[in-house]
Amino acid sequence: MSPPNVLVFGGLNTCSRALVGLLVPLEGEPLVSHVRVVDKFSVEPPTTYIGAEFPKLLRSKPELEYRQANLTVAATIASMFDPPEGQSAYDYVFDFTGEVQFDRTEMIQIDRTCQVARMIGLEAAKRKVKSYVRLQHPFYETSAKGSHDEKEDIKPEGVAGIWWHETLRMLAAIEDLNLVILRIGYVYGPYTNWGSITSAITVASVYGHMKKPMKSMWSPGKNPTHTVHTTDVAGGLWACAQWMAPLGRKEADSLAGEVIIFHNDKSKTSQVEGMPAPDKKLIAPLFNLVDDSNSTLLSVGQTMTSFFGTTFEFFNLLENTVLKLKSDAVEDINEHHVGGWTEMITTSNPPIPNTPLSAYMDTYALEKHVVAFSNKKFLEVTGYKLKQPQLTHETVKEVVDKWKEEGSWPMLDA
Repeated sequence: MSPPNVLVFGGLNTCSRALVGLLVPLEGEPLVSHVRVVDKFSVEPPTTYIGAEFPKLLRSKPELEYRQANLTVAATIASMFDPPEGQSAYDYVFDFTGEVQFDRTEMIQIDRTCQVARMIGLEAAKRKVKSYVRLQHPFYETSAKGSHDEKEDIKPEGVAGIWWHETLRMLAAIEDLNLVILRIGYVYGPYTNWGSITSAITVASVYGHMKKPMKSMWSPGKNPTHTVHTTDVAGGLWACAQWMAPLGRKEADSLAGEVIIFHNDKSKTSQVEGMPAPDKKLIAPLFNLVDDSNSTLLSVGQTMTSFFGTTFEFFNLLENTVLKLKSDAVEDINEHHVGGWTEMITTSNPPIPNTPLSAYMDTYALEKHVVAFSNKKFLEVTGYKLKQPQLTHETVKEVVDKWKEEGSWPMLDA
């Protein structure tokens, strides 16, 4: 039997490049006959950061195709499901679509997260794809006590959280869609310039360079911030697709289905196309994927700062009170990060005129977030083995070394 054909929507700026790297690796045999990646960005010239490896794959791998397309148009989505001449229909669809910036409005989240995913899901059901895997980012607020399994009712956070969660309900409501949801922790890894862990790596390097401690506004309580490496996000998505393919939705629901609980304003149901009724019981296979680090704000801070030769500390009560009273506290904090980073990239040998990395931390990055997921169900049901089970100096070094190789990270003598 020939390897499957794969269709990937969105995520060029987040995690889809890691999946492509697994499916058509630079070294070794491909896992697929053909893979088509579709997103709104241009790749030549790139209009978003795509790292050094993805362009090499595009140039050297005949199995890989990239299409730039507007995914808010149903007819465009439908055309992307038509395989190239000589190829059979797509077996697996991976859906990375959705707005990941936390400051996007409700209307943008509805149009670009909910409706795009729903249109892809409807077309995938129509085409009878064997697996439709949806990546769900950790836009939730969990309790700090213990790790939370998939049965627990956790609260979506902010506008992004509400509508990303609603997207799961809309997809779960599509009959005969072979849906699997993979809900991940805070992601990091080579060529990932997005998210709080990347931000922590960059900012920690600045404090290491300045030989000052990096300080947090939040006291050293539990504050779980569970993490996952892009290698395992890619491997986990592939494991989900392979798990689902022989089962079909009904059996998959009975093995791993969870109720996707309503967390929205009931009045929106009549305003948003395809939004299921609040009282409709919707079930879909759902898995959490995090590593085994049981990371907390403190452990992440200590890992990052010790790697760069400094320490992770907390503001005292007086400093904290002053910061929280100041409306421009975000700018005050960033003044140090950004100034230090600018100095690092300009004094680098050679200088780094263009880097996709920033030491600026927005309000969301500076707020306290608690995400604690249990990976037990995913590992047991799919049999997947974590490739990067711990966030360590070695995994941080791999990330920084790749940026150095491509010229995105400052090369400093001291």
